[in-house]
Amino acid sequence: VAPDKRSVDELTQEFLAESMEGLDRMERCLTELEVRPGDGELVAEIFRAVHTIKGTTGFLGFVRLERLAHAGENLLGALRDGTLGVSEELISGLLQLMDGLRRILRLIEGTGGEGIRAGDDDTALIAELERLNGAGASVVLAAKVEAASEVIESGAPLEKCGGEVASFVTESGANDKSLRIGVDVLNRMMNLVGDLVLTRNQLLQSDVAAANFAELTRRLDGTTADLRETVMQARMQPVGNLFSKFPRMVRDLAKSCGRVVRVEFAGAETGLDKSLLEAVKDPLTHAVRNAVDHGIEAPEERVLAGKAAEGCVRLRAYQQSGFVVIEIADDGAGIATARVLAKAVERGLVTEEQAAVMSEREALQLIFLPGFSTAAAVTHVSGRGVGMDVVRSNVEKVGGSVEVESRVGLGTTLRLRVPLTLAIVPALVVRSGGQSFALPQSALAELLYVAEGEVSAAVERMGGAEFYRLRERLLPLVWLEQLLGLESAAQRGGHGFYVAVLESEGRRYGLVVDELLAPEEIVVKPLSAVLREIGLYSGATVLGNGALALILDVGEVAARAGVQMVDAGLKLTEVVADSGKKAAETSLLVFEEQDGERKALPLQMVERIESVPLQEIECVGGRAVLQYRGEILMLEDAGGVVASMRKAAQSEEGSVVTVLICGTRLHGGSQQDGRRSGRVVRRVLDVTEGTLLVAGEVDAELMSEDELALVHQRVTVVCRIAGAADLAEVA
Repeated sequence: VAPDKRSVDELTQEFLAESMEGLDRMERCLTELEVRPGDGELVAEIFRAVHTIKGTTGFLGFVRLERLAHAGENLLGALRDGTLGVSEELISGLLQLMDGLRRILRLIEGTGGEGIRAGDDDTALIAELERLNGAGASVVLAAKVEAASEVIESGAPLEKCGGEVASFVTESGANDKSLRIGVDVLNRMMNLVGDLVLTRNQLLQSDVAAANFAELTRRLDGTTADLRETVMQARMQPVGNLFSKFPRMVRDLAKSCGRVVRVEFAGAETGLDKSLLEAVKDPLTHAVRNAVDHGIEAPEERVLAGKAAEGCVRLRAYQQSGFVVIEIADDGAGIATARVLAKAVERGLVTEEQAAVMSEREALQLIFLPGFSTAAAVTHVSGRGVGMDVVRSNVEKVGGSVEVESRVGLGTTLRLRVPLTLAIVPALVVRSGGQSFALPQSALAELLYVAEGEVSAAVERMGGAEFYRLRERLLPLVWLEQLLGLESAAQRGGHGFYVAVLESEGRRYGLVVDELLAPEEIVVKPLSAVLREIGLYSGATVLGNGALALILDVGEVAARAGVQMVDAGLKLTEVVADSGKKAAETSLLVFEEQDGERKALPLQMVERIESVPLQEIECVGGRAVLQYRGEILMLEDAGGVVASMRKAAQSEEGSVVTVLICGTRLHGGSQQDGRRSGRVVRRVLDVTEGTLLVAGEVDAELMSEDELALVHQRVTVVCRIAGAADLAEVA
């Protein structure tokens, strides 16, 4: 009985997905085979990928695909049997085979058939594969390396290969539309959904006055959080799936540019949401191409500089505080900031006065400006000033950031930071002009309140712009209500305002809003076509109270308001320590305890600031604990804030306690990097930079397990986070 159309379509889709995965493996194996020509396992893996495609095409009736795969299988059979040797020519031929198979698969996916279009004839490719199979390959890789060494020693320039740089198309394929999920993850999802249904049924049969209502809501919150993390885990894909595309690109690009380059990977198993994996594909491709073309020197230049003739591009991925960091590092010539500044002045991107006062870090940020390039000539690879600005803008569109470090003669490192997922993100909800908006916390540096009596002294006007003097720097102010044309604050009577200090695209500015609401983990929803055209919003969400809020695009707000790079001449003074030792600067969250003593925590240790109802803090074994998002958190209360509030008469109803949630937990699974802990404080004072004091600067009797720092010329204790052993007592 012939299968119906639907079952045939399902078989074709499964065939396309598996074939694309097989070709991805083939690409990785081919680039590795060029480095390890004697590895029989690599040859066997490549042979299996082509053989599987050929075997299935006969059943599905794809004659053209079967004919090309058959020619490739014959060539690979000779290679596997030892009749042929691995050579550069053979590797190039097999890469062309892989490209040809991939083109036909995409044609089948797009049109449902493999019909020949103009330029789709496989006759020339099949003839080339048969030629390689019949003639054999005489130029082995060892001879290639020896010849390259002779050229380098003679000082003659390397021959450049004209034209075959690989073109990387980012169109979605069959393997981009499907995910492979482990059965254990599906089972966990099913169990959690069962728990969710059970809790819902119990809630429907209860009312707010029921004795178990609070317990049911806590169970619902915990189950929802677990289900969210399990779904995130299902969407996670290893970054190695993206890394695997680059050895081929680097190989072809290096040949075109006359370079000898190898690629190294670390952290390829690091997980990232599939949608974000697709979003960073283009930025990562630009960065790697830039490292090969601009970063790595020609072999003869490297030898003269005392380096190995072969350059290296390293891609490394790791998780850090809810983000995935991807580093692209090269051991090339580095970036000469003097040349960058000269080009920027020449193109009118900055003035000579601004360039004269720029630090090295500030100068490096200029490479991200649109139209900027230090290339001496425009080539088919680069030189048009398009690339690095695309890297930054695309990464920041998904809530990430880009950093660059470089040392002349040693190399450059580009660091991309992207959130683990876009589906649910932490955000701060603000109100302005009577409407609610969400600010991604990844772009939020700190929050300020300017009282009504301080406005005239704190806000300075230069031309048509307004600035706030923040720690000896002028911070550009953007009034959200004015930018959006909302109701003016002047019409609502005089009062103070809040400033959200934001960082995006090398700009740092203060967004002025009327109110700060509670932070929330928001579910990001796509925008309608009309709202997308406005350009100021990156998405929408429904808040916990049911109200709709738009998510502001922090970078677009800065661009629309005309905010320039923050460090371009806005620095007022330079605070220089008198000590002869090199001071260690760090970001600190400064708070006050019950006795009025100022203390601080390293900012990177503080995950969230929560306002917790006093009655939710429990006592277990003489220790204060808090049930927080499915965990039991030990609370450190060195200042006795909780005890003091419980003694107060007004603490019975409506009293809240400020708790700093410290530590990190990896999203998307059960793996934990340490455990969270909490610290009870009387109030949070500031987020600022501090100078850590080292031994010799302070009397030894003052030094303890905690560190000391100088914050605004005041000695401040930097507290230690509770260790894992302390947490285990309560867990």
